[in-house]
Amino acid sequence: MGFIDDAKETAETAGRKIQDAWEDTTDKVGDKVDAAKADANLKKAQAEKESVETRNDVKAHIRGDDDA
Repeated sequence: MGFIDDAKETAETAGRKIQDAWEDTTDKVGDKVDAAKADANLKKAQAEKESVETRNDVKAHIRGDDDA
């Protein structure tokens, strides 16, 4: 029975390693997706900021403010 027990233990160990590798891979993919979403949100926020600044500059120019 020793051979069968060793084979069973080896199979269980291999199964755990495969599961760990799968979990690591899904975590890495999730991290990359989160990073891409964060980059997109940052770019959107920067574009909105530039839009507001441009709008404020145009309004200031129309009012005749010297700071614009």
